[in-house]
Amino acid sequence: MEEKLRQEPSNLVKVVLFGPESTGKTTLSQQLARHYNSVWVPEYAREYLQNKWNNERKTCEPKDLLPIAYGQMTLENELTKKATDVLICDTDLLETKVYSEAYYLGYCDPLLEKHALENSYHLYFLTYIDTPWEADDLRDRPNERQRMFDYFHDTLKKYDRNFVILKGDKSTRLATAVKHIDKLLNSMTNLNQNDLDQLQKKGISKEKVEQQIETFKAGIPFVDLVKAAVVSDGILRFSESEQEEYVQYFEQSRGNLHLLKFVPASGAASRMFKATFNFLDAFDPSQETLADYFKRTVDSAMESFISSISQFPFYNLIMERIKEKAKNKDEEAYLFVKEMLVDQGLNYGFYPKGLLPFHKYNDISSTPFEEHLKEAALYAKTDGKANLHFTISEQHNAMFKEEQQNSGPRVSAATTTDFNISYSNQKPSTDTIAVDMDNNPFKNNDGSILFRPGGHGALIENLNDQDADIIFIKNIDNVVIDENLEAVANSKKMLAGILKKVQDQAFKYAKLLDGGLIDESTQDAIKSFLEKELNVRFSNDFDGMTTQDRLKLLQDRINRPIRICGMVKNEGEPGGGPFWIKDSAGNVSLQIIESAQIDTSNSAQASILKNSTHFNPVDLVCAVRNYKGEKFDLLQFVDEKQGFITEKTKEGKELKALELPGLWNGAMAYWNTLFVEVPLVTFNPVKTVNDLLKPSHQV
Repeated sequence: MEEKLRQEPSNLVKVVLFGPESTGKTTLSQQLARHYNSVWVPEYAREYLQNKWNNERKTCEPKDLLPIAYGQMTLENELTKKATDVLICDTDLLETKVYSEAYYLGYCDPLLEKHALENSYHLYFLTYIDTPWEADDLRDRPNERQRMFDYFHDTLKKYDRNFVILKGDKSTRLATAVKHIDKLLNSMTNLNQNDLDQLQKKGISKEKVEQQIETFKAGIPFVDLVKAAVVSDGILRFSESEQEEYVQYFEQSRGNLHLLKFVPASGAASRMFKATFNFLDAFDPSQETLADYFKRTVDSAMESFISSISQFPFYNLIMERIKEKAKNKDEEAYLFVKEMLVDQGLNYGFYPKGLLPFHKYNDISSTPFEEHLKEAALYAKTDGKANLHFTISEQHNAMFKEEQQNSGPRVSAATTTDFNISYSNQKPSTDTIAVDMDNNPFKNNDGSILFRPGGHGALIENLNDQDADIIFIKNIDNVVIDENLEAVANSKKMLAGILKKVQDQAFKYAKLLDGGLIDESTQDAIKSFLEKELNVRFSNDFDGMTTQDRLKLLQDRINRPIRICGMVKNEGEPGGGPFWIKDSAGNVSLQIIESAQIDTSNSAQASILKNSTHFNPVDLVCAVRNYKGEKFDLLQFVDEKQGFITEKTKEGKELKALELPGLWNGAMAYWNTLFVEVPLVTFNPVKTVNDLLKPSHQV
């Protein structure tokens, strides 16, 4: 039955007339179809419900909503084949969803909601209620048009739909609609049938491609830094006794919570071995000595690697494999690196980082995968069970499952923990289109469109598929040796306790707001809580709003996912940092910003960057459910304007690529956010193989 609700791909501009009863939608649909010499999709509900009224003398009931949705999409898909350039839709499934929530059920059938949000249109025309009410057999709520208009309006904003409000008489509305449709037609990207088939196979809508091309054309502006977040102004710092209180707050609630550890683990090790790959290309032991090589190249990275070679966790393994093959120490060093990297050897350059030996405990080499299991047993376990989810590259699926079989039982026995481990891959639908320097789709030699992975921001979709009370997020390469596990676990528990405490209060206020009848002092208390505890900033005109508008704004701000982000003192490590920023609408918020997002040629912005005191180690604890226990749709809290555009080449041709807003950057831009200082022991990433020589990775 799901197929019946799916929208067929097309090369048309699709627009929807959207709004309350008796606001001129059908009349305008007919006018627009005549203007563009095309067809329009009638509202199937009218035919269906008129028959119901004629036969049963009944109006719409909840059980009618799915049959209406099926009929509507059947009509739309049939008429899509007959339309020219523009398809005018008198309604869509999003409107059916609105009526389901506002009139009938108070919620929407999950299948209907899924396709209401997935089906895409270029533009919505939201029809205002300045037209006379015209009664008929089916229209029955003339006094609720204002309430319904507000609901329709809020729905379009909530789901980030492109829309225009239409007011005035028929000719004024028609002229406004034509102006906006003509603008769309002029900016349309021409895609052939092969292109459309390629999009359908990847699960990418034509509308999404066009939005991405518009992003290339418009460019992505630098962020506007207001100031760096520092301790006492955006970053919280707690004493040891306060930290212990938060740890205990978490521990007291832990038994009733569904916990999950989410580990982005698709990173390949190739960059980690960049210096060693270069060494293989540049050094020939039959032509020069290592001393001469170091003198010639000043290769300090390889000098450190070779001088400390015995400290690597894979030293004994490789030395055994190259035993008696080298004529001298210089050749031995060369063969060591070769055995480590090449296909015929250990092939570590191909490995995902998560499966490399990072630590050596007596005769056992431990991978980051195994170290994450140990951590999860300490802070993400409830009733003896720990849930972990790893996002990995598809080509490494079998390798991770093999490592799970090897190390899982060992850690399970040592920690008395039953591990429930799941995996996912980055979705093809999150790939982004590449364009040429004129912003046209970049074509491969075979004529297909070039798509590129969207970066770690694409993982917001993988995260959105998970559901738990508390989700711990940490990168695969940020692990510690056993002696530091307790300190890391206590830091995580502290962050979880902060989250749980602030969430408990947020839930109380959210429930009050849903109940209505909030007096002024309670409104003030909720606003103060949002400002002081969740870093929400309100505009100066808040006090001048009507009570209804204030309550609506408070509801919007409190009903959001929450993230607690650990921040470490800046000691020169690369990574994003915590800042107060201002968006194009003047809204100020706390965000994690990468240096590439900052206009360092602007002296004022560069000064703010220079004055930052902390950076982001990717140490997050997240809450993704509302007070009713329902999971938020995380895709509704992404700031698409926080992506990146980069210039690259392929087959000698220049192109532009789009990277999606980072997972902990723009992908979580509209979450409620707290930054908390955490100890440096919690941050031990391995960006190069030589990082394994640091004391934090030496057992």
